[in-house]
Amino acid sequence: MIIRENVEISSLSTMKIGGVARYVFEIEKTADISEILPKLEELGLKKYYFLGSGANTFATDAGFDGAIILNKIKGIEVKEKENKVLFLAYGGENWDDFVEKTVELGCTGVECLAGIPGTVGAAPVQNIGAYGQEVKDSISEIYVYDMKENNFLHLKPEDCNFSYRRSIFNSSERGRYFIYAVEFMLKKGEMKTELYRSLATYLEEKNISSREPKVLADAVRKIRDKKLPKPEEEASSGSFFKNIYVERDRIAELDERGIPHHGTKVNTGWLIEKAGLLGKTFYGFRVSEKAALVLINDSAKSYSDLKKAVAEISKIVEEKFGFKLEQEPNVIGKEND
Repeated sequence: MIIRENVEISSLSTMKIGGVARYVFEIEKTADISEILPKLEELGLKKYYFLGSGANTFATDAGFDGAIILNKIKGIEVKEKENKVLFLAYGGENWDDFVEKTVELGCTGVECLAGIPGTVGAAPVQNIGAYGQEVKDSISEIYVYDMKENNFLHLKPEDCNFSYRRSIFNSSERGRYFIYAVEFMLKKGEMKTELYRSLATYLEEKNISSREPKVLADAVRKIRDKKLPKPEEEASSGSFFKNIYVERDRIAELDERGIPHHGTKVNTGWLIEKAGLLGKTFYGFRVSEKAALVLINDSAKSYSDLKKAVAEISKIVEEKFGFKLEQEPNVIGKEND
């Protein structure tokens, strides 16, 4: 593995904030994985943090007195059987490149997750989802290294306690499993379920009737490009705020107040927009004019600035609508030690 010392975490995060990591381990092949624990012990490190492309993670100003472990293992293996296709994608693969591979083979299951930044290994951690699909619904197995038991394992979806933007990997078993590959079982054919409203509207406006995976993936990318900043062009971590879920008995209240929702899921972006925050800047962070859930780092240099910005935005929304905002990205540093 490649080992670097005293690395600015801001250089590893698309939000471009965070102090210094004492070490960074770059894992490029599966043989490197079993060397992680011995190397941590050799260097006297008690703390570590798994990281993919840094699209959904940033760090505190204090940095990290441990090792950030980067998954750089690449490769995609494909096996076809009748109308199903088995994909084994290694954790360091770019997520959107993997999606493109699946749709090129005419497979449905992850086409609406096209354009999401990040890596394959990070996808199950947040249970990424968009336009009516969630990654958990296409996963058949997750290949992991158990840092607690010091062995390799295969986890089934039912082992992972998946829910909205949540899994054991970012909650009860945070830091235990190094995800080095993910197996997906996809079907040949087209998406059968109802299309997400904004996607259906886009297709209607473009007079597109096809539901072929490649067509839907391309449409999703075009919709995302209009709304979401590209991390390489504007520092951000994608959707910063989660959508809010309420109890079913509050749906009538939402309707009475005219608050948009999809079942029990409240449209958090609408709350932020109606609070008059689009385009507003707080401590160097701007609420995107195109996508209210996105915070763009225009000039901030510190996590302290981000924390103050989030607190002010949250306060405004809560005072106006009574809902508490919750951030989606993970934080490396003292808050999570």
